[in-house]
Amino acid sequence: MPKVVTPQDRQYTRQLIDSRRPTLADVAPLFDRPQPGWVATIRQSLGMTRRDLAKRMRVAESTVARLEASECAATIQLDTLHRAAEAMDCELHYVLVPRRPLEDMVIEQARKRAAALMSRATHTMLLEDQKPSDESLQKLLSEMTAGRIDKPGLWDDTER
Repeated sequence: MPKVVTPQDRQYTRQLIDSRRPTLADVAPLFDRPQPGWVATIRQSLGMTRRDLAKRMRVAESTVARLEASECAATIQLDTLHRAAEAMDCELHYVLVPRRPLEDMVIEQARKRAAALMSRATHTMLLEDQKPSDESLQKLLSEMTAGRIDKPGLWDDTER
């Protein structure tokens, strides 16, 4: 049975990732894939030929050539990259580095969803000449945003 992820779990995970994000963002550019690809670069740095790596991976030399080409084309499969890393006594680290804090992204999305709902309501109220003050609209937007942060469907663009 899959684990149920609670809103508290999601918030904790966002905070944990956000606390590490500046470090990841600073370090990630140091590990941008070299032009020939990591497999070819590491293999060549070790003085390994494609044939040597192929033997260690128990594949044909042509498979290593395709593997290196697929890495350069960004079409390599993770399990294949993992096997190549293992064959060269390397570790594979797969990481996504958020461009900005996850908490900011979630709040922005919740605000967009709340604003869309408010827009329809305020349009109707405007037609009935009952538009609330800007201050009360901002307060309502903040409350609606907070109420949507960890609700299911936050990222479902089909849900209105």
